[in-house]
Amino acid sequence: MSDSLGLETLGREQCLALLAGAGLGRVVFTSRAMPAIQPARFALHHGAIVVRTPSQSALFAGILDSVVAFAVDEFAKDLGTGWFVTVVGRAAEVRDPIVIAELETLPLGCWTGQTDARYLRIPIESVTGRRILGVRSNEALSVIDAPDERSGRVCHS
Repeated sequence: MSDSLGLETLGREQCLALLAGAGLGRVVFTSRAMPAIQPARFALHHGAIVVRTPSQSALFAGILDSVVAFAVDEFAKDLGTGWFVTVVGRAAEVRDPIVIAELETLPLGCWTGQTDARYLRIPIESVTGRRILGVRSNEALSVIDAPDERSGRVCHS
């Protein structure tokens, strides 16, 4: 099934399969009443996104007990093909020592090397995804530069 821009709409299972094959995403959250985005290594664990971050970081403070978005994508160098998946869920700290022991076996090392890192879990309450199947002509329009269907003008929003 395609959306109004001609992108393939992905189902939940397709989105989860793409997430399972990725290891880097971006957390979208609020920091000091402003939108913020930060890259994060992640893993899927029992139906949730799991990230590891220092307890004193802006990311930890910004997403703890908050509704956040988590975005993952992969595009060809020419941007003619690719996919993107977005997850929404309420982030919470993992405190169960048995679960923490499981998470310590995952490839979630901190880039900073700090030892006080904590695990945050974002349950997949909502997941959406799209796939760009390829260029239909010699010159592709990006989603941003797609013609406005009502006026024929190019939108730059």
